Amino acid sequence: MLEGLPPHRPTHVLRLDTSERAARAMTDLIGEVFDPTETAVAAFEAEDGKTWHLEAYFSEEPDEEAVRELIRPILGDAADEAVFAAIDQQDWVRASLEGLKPVRAGRILVHGSHDRGRVQPNDLPIEIEAALAFGTGHHGTTLGCLLALVDEVKRRRPQRVLDVGTGTGILGLAAARLLHSRVIAGDLDPEAVATARTNAAFNGMANLMAFYEAPGLRHPLARVARGYDLVFANILARPLRGLAPSLARAVATDGTLVLSGLIPRDVPGVLSAYAAQGFRLRRRRLIEGWATLELRRGGAAPRPR
Repeated sequence: MLEGLPPHRPTHVLRLDTSERAARAMTDLIGEVFDPTETAVAAFEAEDGKTWHLEAYFSEEPDEEAVRELIRPILGDAADEAVFAAIDQQDWVRASLEGLKPVRAGRILVHGSHDRGRVQPNDLPIEIEAALAFGTGHHGTTLGCLLALVDEVKRRRPQRVLDVGTGTGILGLAAARLLHSRVIAGDLDPEAVATARTNAAFNGMANLMAFYEAPGLRHPLARVARGYDLVFANILARPLRGLAPSLARAVATDGTLVLSGLIPRDVPGVLSAYAAQGFRLRRRRLIEGWATLELRRGGAAPRPR
């Protein structure tokens, strides 16, 4: 599966059946040409093992002919077979709910209300209903960050946690649930912040979480020099490179920085940006074609796992 971060409020979708090669090429092309906060691509292998179903989501109605001409060098005449359709918001939420299956990272179990019966006595459950903001825990980037959290807690117990680009708040919620310590979470999208705040209250962790609405770390709650033992930034490669200086300032001297939202080809450039800030790679995970990086300050980097 190849999957991009869905826009917060998708209004239109392009659908097309194609080959794996074309699906991968289109995923890369659309990711480069369009604003990643406004457009995203998901491609899934069909049961026949040959066909790939590709969907591109847009937050505004696209210029259909322009998109067809963009993808024509990849698809040839098959570009004319692409189907564009408007998305009913209620249908989008319903479809998201139907796809919400439990996700486990250690004792953390992320689930919807329809799967409460799957929670085991020793689990740390987080109940999330799909909403029009990214972060249900089923995207490879979010799962990679959850696994990084579990690994970090095996080594030590961070006391101060920051979640940049929180989406539905799932990473902050998981940290608060697991650590019982204060978590700061922010997003540039007001709907995401409202959703995350609602999820925190529903899961009984409103007292452990504080939220801000601002891009990156441009808020007093986030701009605390060397203030955080563990920092998550599950965004995309371009903004992660731009945020390198401010994220570096936020991480405590012996803290951990977890970055995700990266396809493998993004990794060298992101690592270079953070190496310039004094960080080295501790571990790299690859889940569903998306990379998650765990970084620490200084020292010689181990071979990536």
